[in-house]
Amino acid sequence: MNRIKPDLRILVRGANDVGSAVAHRLFAAGYSVVIHEIPQPTTTRRRMSFTDAVFDGHAALDGVEAQFIKKLYLLRGVLVTQKIIPVIVKDIHELTQTLRPHILADARMRKHLQPEYQRGLAEFTIGLGPNFIAGETVDVAIETNWGDTLGRLIEHGSPNPLQGEPREIDGHARDRYVYAPVAGTFHTSLQIGDHVSQGQESARIDSTPLLAPIAGVLRGLTRDGVQVTPKTKVIEVDPHAQGAQVSGVGERPARIAEGVVTAIQNWEANHVH
Repeated sequence: MNRIKPDLRILVRGANDVGSAVAHRLFAAGYSVVIHEIPQPTTTRRRMSFTDAVFDGHAALDGVEAQFIKKLYLLRGVLVTQKIIPVIVKDIHELTQTLRPHILADARMRKHLQPEYQRGLAEFTIGLGPNFIAGETVDVAIETNWGDTLGRLIEHGSPNPLQGEPREIDGHARDRYVYAPVAGTFHTSLQIGDHVSQGQESARIDSTPLLAPIAGVLRGLTRDGVQVTPKTKVIEVDPHAQGAQVSGVGERPARIAEGVVTAIQNWEANHVH
């Protein structure tokens, strides 16, 4: 699918692994894609996403580069070149007024928060995951829970509620993760891909130590220096000593991205620009 559609502007909310997979897939298909993010994202799977562009100015994911763009007036010129995905940290309404996106995909994956009304921010709006209501808060929704319906397009109603436990890896599910017990500044000297032993101090929130819950490889690690609130996911350990996926587009984000592409293709078929 190498159609070039630079005039069709798509705004993806969230540079996490899901939002980045969506942006990556759409960019590869020739669409003009912009990612919106907050100033200090707590994303853990940073090597599976474009998140670090917010901190470092640029990030790469499976052969595609994202670049942090500070000034909105530069945005149109960047999109015309079709060489990178711009990442913007601005007020969402200021961004939509400048960009005037045809399509918006909310991929922030804020599981426990009721997403605000998205319709009107673009001609066609897509909500990824629980709590969106297709036909009410967004035009269509995408199923994001693991299973046979992962990536399914929902035109009426909501995706499945949040599942109780994450997907197991070698018998480990929720116990693979560390959530912030307190609010404060997250500090770590480790890197994604590092091996950790169970009980090893892997980070701190101010003076509160955070220990690796199991032995394995760090798949997710919030960026050093980021402010976090209680219950924020900050560490993820993959129990596989060898072969753990810590970078690149993952299977679940890729399947969700395909669902977004299907939704956009369906919309395109009924709209001529």
